[in-house]
Amino acid sequence: MKNLYFLLTSIIILIFITASCDGTSDISESIQSKSDKAKEKCTTIQSGKIKTRKGGRTIKVGYDELGYNYQAQIYSGEFNPILYPNWFLLSKWNDAWLSTEDCDGDGLLDSRYGYETYKGSGAWVTNHWTNTYINEDGKKCNVVVFRKYIAVPVDAYLENEVFYTVDGIEIGEYAFDDFALVQNVVNDPCGGMTGLQYKTPGAPGLGNLP
Repeated sequence: MKNLYFLLTSIIILIFITASCDGTSDISESIQSKSDKAKEKCTTIQSGKIKTRKGGRTIKVGYDELGYNYQAQIYSGEFNPILYPNWFLLSKWNDAWLSTEDCDGDGLLDSRYGYETYKGSGAWVTNHWTNTYINEDGKKCNVVVFRKYIAVPVDAYLENEVFYTVDGIEIGEYAFDDFALVQNVVNDPCGGMTGLQYKTPGAPGLGNLP
C-alpha cells in the first residue's frame, strides 16, 4: 500500500491538467484592474456559456457526470477507478487554482489571477483520499490520506526536492510544477502508518507564507 501513496501525487497532476488553466494571461494587467473589470464583463457558470478545457463540455451548477462541482470548487468521486480501484477522492481548491468565472472572455474558467504561471498566485488545492482493502491476513483495512498543496512564491527556489523562500525558509516538498506539498497525513493502521507524516515549518496555512 505504501507505494500507492506516492502515486496519489501523480493523480493530482491529472486533475491539474483536467480542471485548471493551461493558457497564459496578460501579466501587465494588474490584479486590482482585473478585479474592477470583472464586475462589468465576467461570465458566470449560471450563464451556461462556459466550457471545460478538456472535452469542451458546458459547465453547469452542481456536480457533473465526472464528479466536478466547479461552482463549489470541489471534485468528488473515483478519479481513475481502472488504474486506482477503490480510491475515492474529495478535492477542493481556491479561485487562484480555478475560479468560478470567465473574466477574460475566452469561454473558460479563469485561474492564476493574471500570473504567467502559478508561482505567486496564492493557489492551493487539498486532496482527501479514502480507500478500503483486504490485507494478507484477510483483514479489511481502511485508509485515509489528506494532503495540502500550495503554489510557491515567485522568488522561491528548489533544492533537493524541497521548495524554500528567498530567505531560506522551508515551504514544502516538491509536488508538481510550481506546487509544494505542505501537509501530508496518512492513516493506515494495517500498513503501519498513522498520523502526520509531514508538515511544513514555514507555510502551515493554505497559500499563506510568513
